[in-house]
Amino acid sequence: MDQLIATLKKIEKQNYRAYQQIKGCYDFTDYKLFVDYVQGDPFASASRLRAIRPWSLTGLEWLKEQSPAYQIAARDYIARKFAEFAKQETHISIALSGQTVLDSTSVVFTEEGIELRFRANLPAEGRSVLGKKTINILTFHLPKFIRRATIEREIDREALEHHCQIIEDQDAMRAQLEDRNLVAFIGDGSILPRFAGNCDLPMKEAVAFIAPDSLAVTLTTPNQGELRGLGLPKGISLIVGGGFHGKSTLLTAIERSIYNHIPGDGRERIVTNINSMKIRAEDGRCVHNLNLSNYINHLPMGKDTGDFSTQDASGSTSQAAWLQESIESGAQNLLIDEDTSATNFMIRDERMQALVSKGDEPITPLVDRIGQLRDEMGISTIVVMGGSGDYLDVADTVIQMHDYQAVDVTEKAQQVIAQHPTQRSNESESPLATFRPRSLNRAALQAILTEGKFRVAAKGTDSLRFGKEFADLSALEQLESSCEVNAIGWVWFQLAQLPGWSNNPPKDIAQMLEGDWHGAMPSQGDLAKPRVLDVMAALNRMRKSQFKKSN
Repeated sequence: MDQLIATLKKIEKQNYRAYQQIKGCYDFTDYKLFVDYVQGDPFASASRLRAIRPWSLTGLEWLKEQSPAYQIAARDYIARKFAEFAKQETHISIALSGQTVLDSTSVVFTEEGIELRFRANLPAEGRSVLGKKTINILTFHLPKFIRRATIEREIDREALEHHCQIIEDQDAMRAQLEDRNLVAFIGDGSILPRFAGNCDLPMKEAVAFIAPDSLAVTLTTPNQGELRGLGLPKGISLIVGGGFHGKSTLLTAIERSIYNHIPGDGRERIVTNINSMKIRAEDGRCVHNLNLSNYINHLPMGKDTGDFSTQDASGSTSQAAWLQESIESGAQNLLIDEDTSATNFMIRDERMQALVSKGDEPITPLVDRIGQLRDEMGISTIVVMGGSGDYLDVADTVIQMHDYQAVDVTEKAQQVIAQHPTQRSNESESPLATFRPRSLNRAALQAILTEGKFRVAAKGTDSLRFGKEFADLSALEQLESSCEVNAIGWVWFQLAQLPGWSNNPPKDIAQMLEGDWHGAMPSQGDLAKPRVLDVMAALNRMRKSQFKKSN
């Protein structure tokens, strides 16, 4: 510590770049402080620091014996407490994940101790060093934040245990879905609506969710015992109902519950199969060498859809591409809202079939393939549908939302089908084909990096800079944090270090995200473990990605 103070005194009022001299490791007796990266000017990204405090000084050694889910939750809780303590000093910040708990690198448990990774915006007057102010921040305020966030009596063991138990229970519930033949579970008492479109907090005085008896199941948790709720079975599920009654709200709660939620969020009793992918229409996106023949065929001018590429996909083409890419990446459950879908990809009614013959229509609508996806590939689908009753013919479960409550109308839907049989023709002219994953050119990723001076950076959850290129990720609604986007970029970085072509990119990415997944990445605090589905979805949106059709 004395060395850090001496250096900061020496560079007082010097040019801002003099701060580079403080890089290194400093002994604060009860913890070590590492200054890994120092910003180049006052307006650049904040400097990166780490602090490691030995387990013996924390009273938290018992955490090392807990389950992986419990430890992830504990790391999240410590990060939140550090942020709470650091509120009084605006120059210090740590990456958090809102209402969810991610496997993040803000706090890491090592053999040595608890490691905090955070940022410090080093103060300046114009472009001159304010060494004395920095001494106050790094040697007076910061030590208090570090010590309080890493000692049991300061962070309230009872609150820590509750936080971790709630997360551990969600992992336990999610692990039971497969054995119970479910894709999602919505527990009684859950609060689905959010406070506002730009606020993820629960809506005050919202109606609590109660499962209908016909769809009610009970899951067992290690800490809360048995929990009752709506078990959404595998297969094809429709969510129907009038406008403003909560159809999309239910789907949103399901799609967000691939993550665990913090106590008090209202969604702590909702869990979804982690390999569930929300897909939508996405005009203008790129598509790389994808086999779309299951959904699009006999295009004008004889264009091949078995090896289809474009830099400007239409709504229907983009949604078909996203569906096929998701299957390729390992999706087990598709989530679709008709409000954000391409109508001609979802349905073609009998009148349009009569007007435009099948020979003149290259699109095979999803309604004619969705049953095959279920029966031949085991892929479930949850669809919010308010405009087309033709989906009733293929649905296994039909839920009507009324005043934000779910009503099982599956039997009623069967009566409607009998009373009003469809007049449209099934347009799937061929069996559903399966395809091996496309190959990825890893050398092309390396070339993008080299041209852009190896830059990897998230711009929120909407964009990822990789080299000099930017991938538009704004349609990936399930991305929770810029930390996930950063990690996606560093997974690409690892891919780029390998030669030649990857013959199975999803498998290679899955191996990189196993175990100590962040060990091969920079020691930064703004990374969070992404899903293979999201890494691949982002790769598919990088316009300079190079794929080739599988053999």
